[in-house]
Amino acid sequence: MTRILILSLLLILIVSACAGSDRFKEGGRRANFLHGIWHGWIAPFSLILSFFGDGIRMYEPNNTGWTYDLGFYMAVIGGLGGLALSRKKKKKDD
Repeated sequence: MTRILILSLLLILIVSACAGSDRFKEGGRRANFLHGIWHGWIAPFSLILSFFGDGIRMYEPNNTGWTYDLGFYMAVIGGLGGLALSRKKKKKDD
């Protein structure tokens, strides 16, 4: 049980380390589709961390536009692999 807790905390620390990035400052590189997916995946961690720090944001304002938005919202809605165009329905046992 303690291994699971330690691994979970380590995973949260690793994922949240990427939340506050100065990589996309004004006039520099702009976040693209793949960055949008990554930012969507770490959005829950970024939200929690934003309560404790001023420089952490969930959404990168310096982005490429609709492609970043598409990646961000796909990741937020789908989570880590939960997005599917069709869902299989469970069969009820009669």
